[in-house]
Amino acid sequence: MPHVTSAQGVALAYEYQPGDGPVLVFCPGYGSDMTGSKALALLEFARANGRAMLRFDYAGHGASGGAFVEGTIGSWRDDARLVIEQVIPEQEIVLIGSSMGGWISLLLARELGERAKALVLIAPAPDFTERLVRPSLSEEQKATLAKDGVIYRHSNYGPPQPFSLKFLEDGAAHLLLDGPIAYGGPVRILHGMQDDAVPWRLSEKLLARLESQDVELIFIKDGDHRLARDHELALLTRIVAALL
Repeated sequence: MPHVTSAQGVALAYEYQPGDGPVLVFCPGYGSDMTGSKALALLEFARANGRAMLRFDYAGHGASGGAFVEGTIGSWRDDARLVIEQVIPEQEIVLIGSSMGGWISLLLARELGERAKALVLIAPAPDFTERLVRPSLSEEQKATLAKDGVIYRHSNYGPPQPFSLKFLEDGAAHLLLDGPIAYGGPVRILHGMQDDAVPWRLSEKLLARLESQDVELIFIKDGDHRLARDHELALLTRIVAALL
């Protein structure tokens, strides 16, 4: 599998599907990778329609090297930016971010400027370290974090997930929802109202903070965090097709 090497010497795996632009760039969620159902549905769409697509794994995820517990919002944003710079250095892109990948997509859009032609955010989780994780920590978990530097939390979507003190502290340096988000392009947001990981009201806050006037927020009443059922994936690809 092709890869680029980060400044830390970590091999970052990616897959590039050539085709017409703008390039679809998929940013996975926390602990997810480029072989998830949404990434593969988008790849199938890209192949069927002759569209370019870039998928990748952050350090510590999927086929990439590195230790997951060492990663942060900032370092994973840097991973995404490096792959984009190395593989598609000049092309226009559509950023598609799932959960934490939505936060990373928003950070990338701010840096990429006019190259970021549109954003598609699926159950986006901007600022989740401060707004969701920290407020839910028990006193015992706080003590464990201070002592060991990492805790493991139950997940409905796989094995217990590690959260490091380093990750939480870094997240506080990349908050977006406390002020205007300076992005002016089209934004499409999908969120399930049965999401037990990222409350749908977070997307309402995001909509209010985005400076763009071309923002659409779609709620799926019985949708969960994954939004990976066939009709939800079909909706996602229809939204991407309309933006293109």
